[in-house]
Amino acid sequence: MESINSSLLTEFILTGIPYPPQLRMFLLVLFLLIYILTQLGNLLILVTVWVDPQLHARPMYIFLGVLSIIDMGISSITVPRLLMNFTSGIKSIPFGGCVTQLYFYHFLGSTQCFLYTLMAYDRYLAICRPLRYPVLMNAKLSTLLVAGAWGAGSIHGALQAILTFRLPYCGPSQIDYFFCDIPAVLRLACADTTVNELVTFVDIGVVVASCFSLILLSYIQIIQAILRIRTADGRRQAFSTCGAHVTVVTVYYVPCAFIYLRPETNSPLDGAAALFPTAITPFLNPLIYTLRNQEVKLALKRMIGGPGTKSKNSPKRNTRQDSV
Repeated sequence: MESINSSLLTEFILTGIPYPPQLRMFLLVLFLLIYILTQLGNLLILVTVWVDPQLHARPMYIFLGVLSIIDMGISSITVPRLLMNFTSGIKSIPFGGCVTQLYFYHFLGSTQCFLYTLMAYDRYLAICRPLRYPVLMNAKLSTLLVAGAWGAGSIHGALQAILTFRLPYCGPSQIDYFFCDIPAVLRLACADTTVNELVTFVDIGVVVASCFSLILLSYIQIIQAILRIRTADGRRQAFSTCGAHVTVVTVYYVPCAFIYLRPETNSPLDGAAALFPTAITPFLNPLIYTLRNQEVKLALKRMIGGPGTKSKNSPKRNTRQDSV
């Protein structure tokens, strides 16, 4: 034990993800642009929801504002390290920085899972229970649900970080990944990781499977309600919006299942799969969930002082359809 304690690691080296050397500059510029647009897009949505009185007290937009915060956080935790992958030099991270990164990534990631579920439930109530929607979902209840999602996500992140870094790490120090995540870090442990792998599989498996199942059930009910819409244009618009939302959710959950819910292997596809929840989904969310939304477009016009926009209030029926 003394020999192990005397050689415990104080930092890790992130080797990044493999890529063709001739594409280094292209990939650096591409992901830098994605990161900048992610931050600007989510910040724009957050500010719009906050300053517009017609949006910031409604459950749907409370959820969207929180989603923007989470997307900005996940992107800021991981993408700068990804960008370093395309630069020269050693990409080291202190041991404490690795712990912090892993905690906040799983804290925000699991909170996002819970939030997607809440958003799907909100749409289910708005479309399938429109008359009871104001009673079943209001600003106070949505705030409590968001607080519960933050709390559950914090517990999940703390559990994963504590279990991962209770193990000794005495070398090697190279993490075959572009940020500190559970599977990549556990490969460097100088102890048996069976318990960690089991807890990770069960914990993340329960979160991913339960949230994704509830989302699918909500959208099945929503689709059944859409089929009862009489006009073809209404059905087409609702299906288009629903399809976009389900696509984003799938793009987030499927890579997570691939990374955490399969037998332990060191595949180069792990890094590519991790790009979806860390870089691609935060970039797409503002486009899919908000910038396609007519009410957000009107709120943006009101915020920049567009003429005549204050009188363009959507009727309640359209508002609910926008929340699909």
